[in-house]
Amino acid sequence: MNLGDLVVRKSYGGDVTFRVENIVQNRAVIKGTEFRLLADSPLNDLVQVPPTRITQRGQRAQIKADESLTQLRKDRQEQSKRSGETVTGAWNQSPKEPAYFEVPGKVLHLDGDALYLNKSLSLYEQLRIPAEGHHVHESKMADTLYRLLPRVRPDIVVITGHDGVLKQPHAYDLYSLASYKNSQNFVAAIRAAREYERNFDALTIVAGACQSHFEALLGAGANFASSPGRILIHALDPVYIAAKASFTSIRESVSLSDVLNHTISGNQGMGGIETRGSFRIGMPRLQDLSSLKVTPSVV
Repeated sequence: MNLGDLVVRKSYGGDVTFRVENIVQNRAVIKGTEFRLLADSPLNDLVQVPPTRITQRGQRAQIKADESLTQLRKDRQEQSKRSGETVTGAWNQSPKEPAYFEVPGKVLHLDGDALYLNKSLSLYEQLRIPAEGHHVHESKMADTLYRLLPRVRPDIVVITGHDGVLKQPHAYDLYSLASYKNSQNFVAAIRAAREYERNFDALTIVAGACQSHFEALLGAGANFASSPGRILIHALDPVYIAAKASFTSIRESVSLSDVLNHTISGNQGMGGIETRGSFRIGMPRLQDLSSLKVTPSVV
């Protein structure tokens, strides 16, 4: 078995596909290809699988992910249509040259996983959402936000990576942050973001990963967080919520039932509180400056 091989765990019924990240003696560090799960496993519990093999759980997640992306694109088109209807009565416009321009909410995305970050940034680009992403270890996210927030000035912050309930010799306590791999780091990052902006509608925070301490993340100041049911979440669940916030109008609240039901993991994977959208329209439409004929007025 080599680094980069795709594997499943026999003891879990081969329900999740992983990629081998590291091998130390007779154990391997493995990372989920679809779910935000980082684990370790004895080598004799792993079975190598071909790249074309998809587990039933992975297949269901992919179907749901495709449906969610389709819904996002549909919502994006509907938002553009509503924008046009909003300004129709105020300005004459033609279908080819709308009288307005759109300003979706800007996203700052910190991710503890470089591969998932790249997938997320690709989705933001497809949806035409302005986004800046950084691969940051979970333990350094709070310090990174202190530095980045004043420069980037985002409308939405995504704080995600890897998490999970730790295996312990004694019974775990789901109320305690000490029972989680990175929830305490996410809490520190959320608090740093809230020190920068206390208004929940001026800065929307989406935080957490697999099995994160949902209540602690909300208590620290997140608008949306994982995971109410302490389940595995899909790699793109935080991105879906950030996208919904980005192109929901500032005159409206993000529909909780709509956004949570359309995440891949559902309302046991992600939850949140009422939050105003970040999408704005402006007038008049932005012009092509290279075509403007301007007479200079300053010597």
